[in-house]
Amino acid sequence: QVQLVESGGGLVQAGASLRLSCVASARTFSSDAMGWFRQAAGKERDFVAAIGWSYGTTNYADSVKGRFTISRDNAKNTVYLQMDSLQPEDTAVYFCAAHRRGASMTSAIGYSYWGQGTRVTVSS
Repeated sequence: QVQLVESGGGLVQAGASLRLSCVASARTFSSDAMGWFRQAAGKERDFVAAIGWSYGTTNYADSVKGRFTISRDNAKNTVYLQMDSLQPEDTAVYFCAAHRRGASMTSAIGYSYWGQGTRVTVSS
């Protein structure tokens, strides 16, 4: 089975940085892309960023563009989310997910496999 495990979340102050990691099982590479989503308390799960495995094409939500950077290391079956200039609005549980070919890249329904999530809390 495809398994995804996120790490790197924590408690930080506004303006700080964090780097999230998502280690995927080998079977995850049958997917064409990986994405990061986040879900704040009482809100829907929102798209954050995505990256293609083969070409490294990236996609970012407007709310994080210029502050967050998604990257991948194919040899390590790992994707990263470098988060800079964190704001309280970034507080959420962050999920790594494997994209389903042909599906939406920016909607949760386009992804078939999910990690357990890692919590990010940004204080003022």
